[in-house]
Amino acid sequence: MSQPTTQARPSGGVVPVLAFAGITVAVMQTLLVPVIKDLPELLNTAPSNATWVMTSTLLAGAVSTPIMGRLGDLAGKRRMLLTSLAIMVIGSLICGFTDNLIVMIAGRALQGFAMGAIPLGIGLMRDMLPREKLGSAMALMSSSIGVGGGLALPAAALVAQHADWHALFFGAAGLGVVAIILTVVFVPESPLRARGTFDVVGALGLTLGLILFLLPITKGSDWGWSSGTTLGLFAAALVVLLAWGAMELRLKAPLVDLRTTARREVLLTNLASIMVGVAFYAISLVLPQLLQLPKETGYGLGQSMVVAGLCVAPLGLTMMLTAPVYARLSAAFGPKVTLLLGLLIIAIGYGAGLGLMSAPWQTIIISVLVGAGIGLAYSSLPALIIGAVDASETGAATGLNTLMRSIGTSVSSAVIGMVLANTANHVGGVAVPTMHGFRVSFLIATAAVALGVLLAFGLPGRSKPTVQLRASSEEDAVLDRVEEALDAQFHGRVLDPAGLPVPRAKVTLIDRRGRQAGSALTDTEGAYALTVPAGGSYVLATTASGHAPRASAATHHGENRPVRVDLALEALAESVR
Repeated sequence: MSQPTTQARPSGGVVPVLAFAGITVAVMQTLLVPVIKDLPELLNTAPSNATWVMTSTLLAGAVSTPIMGRLGDLAGKRRMLLTSLAIMVIGSLICGFTDNLIVMIAGRALQGFAMGAIPLGIGLMRDMLPREKLGSAMALMSSSIGVGGGLALPAAALVAQHADWHALFFGAAGLGVVAIILTVVFVPESPLRARGTFDVVGALGLTLGLILFLLPITKGSDWGWSSGTTLGLFAAALVVLLAWGAMELRLKAPLVDLRTTARREVLLTNLASIMVGVAFYAISLVLPQLLQLPKETGYGLGQSMVVAGLCVAPLGLTMMLTAPVYARLSAAFGPKVTLLLGLLIIAIGYGAGLGLMSAPWQTIIISVLVGAGIGLAYSSLPALIIGAVDASETGAATGLNTLMRSIGTSVSSAVIGMVLANTANHVGGVAVPTMHGFRVSFLIATAAVALGVLLAFGLPGRSKPTVQLRASSEEDAVLDRVEEALDAQFHGRVLDPAGLPVPRAKVTLIDRRGRQAGSALTDTEGAYALTVPAGGSYVLATTASGHAPRASAATHHGENRPVRVDLALEALAESVR
């Protein structure tokens, strides 16, 4: 267990800063959507080559999420968050100063690598926030993927229409710098660490397997779904991922704990995440095209790039507004119910969309409904994952869940792109999407949602909160001590250098494998009590507002009696000196 290296005093700015960081990296996914049709001319290349500018971001994001999540568990989530943001800024600046295709693809890959910031932010929230704030905070962070993508469309369209397109990248770099500064100032490092080493071979294997799998998904329409290249890459991906899985199962400290991933609640949540990803990206592909098609087609709405972006913007805004709603619903009914409710609202939105596509205001209604549903669904996913894994696995587990959503958006892009291409009318050598293609795309999204509902029904019902999520207020801490008094194994007081008690200090019990085994808050006398699962060595990680964090070793020999461990915390000003 590594010693905390930074202050662990959460401030009121932690949640908005982490959400802003999440929105910033999510912007990279839709940053170039307004100019995507012009990329071949802007980069002086063929359309098939220009698509790599989008594909590279997707692939890098898919690869980075589980890797950065695991690195965060081992080396510090805040440290890896700052690293992700710095890589994004470097990639944005590279893109801002080039018109070369190869250099642009490399810069866009660096931008996509920052997607690992989403699971890192969720992990930081779990480690630092009290129970009453954790639900809405994780909901906001999880929804930032869609919020950033939705809000980026009108903003990027406005910039692209009135300025040089490179300004998009300089704006992204500026957002990244702001996010870095805010993170340094307001977000402390988590004191929790997982034991073990980073699985380099596993990371390389997963990277190769994901690239071999996602490449034919994203490029299958160009290469042909029955081509030797497409089928060969799918076969290679299967071989590599099976070999990678067999290797991971033999390691003591794997990149991804496949046994944990195979648990029913984790597996079904990840599969449902793919369905939500399919549903989210479908509306992002269909509505902007419908809005910008000329009215002469008989069904196009003839709107400008900016107006089209504004009509789709409620998708992201509604997702942001559902975070506090989710917190209340989840507290009352649990995340499984909110996931089901979200999926049902998405289905209603797409169902309404089959008949509401004849005016711009109708697309706003679709965006609001689908956005509300996706906001609830996205908000439920990290809560379901976190409730099923140990604290030391938070980063890797939520990173894998974010990867599942990315796979969903990739599948959505490929399938709906193929549908729109196969149903298009060709006018003067230009493929014009048809209303039939738009409706089939909405039906595919609805089918994905229906499958998501079936998966969600298989999730276990709401369970009793665990000890580590309980001590979120002074009354909860008192209840914890009453329940634990019968067999408390570690107890004592938290004191400052003058011997005075430190009230409301959080004491976290961590076992030899780096997993959180319990936690409690001290009372007004600085007293705490924690149950020990079994005899052995433990670490007591102690944090309190205005004090430097401290990790103390403690041993219990398996006897059925309490062991007193008093803990000392230094004032923050003294620890800095």
